[in-house]
Amino acid sequence: MNSSTRKMPELDQAALQRAGKKIAVNGIELDVVVMGEGPDVLLVHGFPDDRSVWRKQIPALVAAGYRVIVPDTRGCGESDAPLGTRAYRIEEHMADLVGTLDALGVEKVKLIGHDWGAVLSWQFCMAHPERVERYAALSVGHPTAYAKGPLEQKIKGYYVFLIQLRGFIEWALRAGHWWLFRTIVRHAECDYYIQRLSRPGRLTAALNYYRANFAKLIFPPEYPSVAMPVLGIHSTSDNYLAARQMTDTARYVKGAFRYESIPGASHWLQLDAPEQVNALLLDFLQ
Repeated sequence: MNSSTRKMPELDQAALQRAGKKIAVNGIELDVVVMGEGPDVLLVHGFPDDRSVWRKQIPALVAAGYRVIVPDTRGCGESDAPLGTRAYRIEEHMADLVGTLDALGVEKVKLIGHDWGAVLSWQFCMAHPERVERYAALSVGHPTAYAKGPLEQKIKGYYVFLIQLRGFIEWALRAGHWWLFRTIVRHAECDYYIQRLSRPGRLTAALNYYRANFAKLIFPPEYPSVAMPVLGIHSTSDNYLAARQMTDTARYVKGAFRYESIPGASHWLQLDAPEQVNALLLDFLQ
């Protein structure tokens, strides 16, 4: 593998929207980008993103000799957005990921997840360990470490409770030219997020991730440890996740666990510090 860390070009957001192909899984159609040749790497985005959040990683991974599989998860991007809160339960997402890999004939992947994509990826590692060679978790640690996190994490995660105010929070986030949304997100991607979430039903679909899985986020069972090697990457200016929920993740990884911190990067570390993130990913994946 070529693990060069030279600066790679990023993909255009609009081009990534057009580059996907529809895959029928679990009663819906997911829109999935597949690029490159080589060992398979599955990248799973979070909230309020779609697959374009990986646009600065895809070229580097492809150039290093990997085939990337990058879905828009249900309710996001160009994938279907089924109605109803229960359609966004973690169990449905697990079936989506399994169905995607099966449709592509992939038995095992190197896995990368960020934000909600990291939450789903942790669950995938526990439910289907035979399908994950190694896992890079960006921002979000093991679910037990998250739930048992310090008071700092409870404060940073206040928005999880706001989202439960069904109907009201949709109105509040949109009000005043999306003032509250911009205040919470505080990132250069805001205009893009707003454009995508303004499509009918898409804001509620994205918020349903938190509603359908609220109990598991706040009062989870004692989840098992994972056996595969794990890389946990946190960023020092993450407004939503404390570093300790990632460092404490070492307790729940039976395989090798490596922790890395990106100084000065926001929650969207893969966009803010792509060269650093890419170097860490390429070193870990090889």
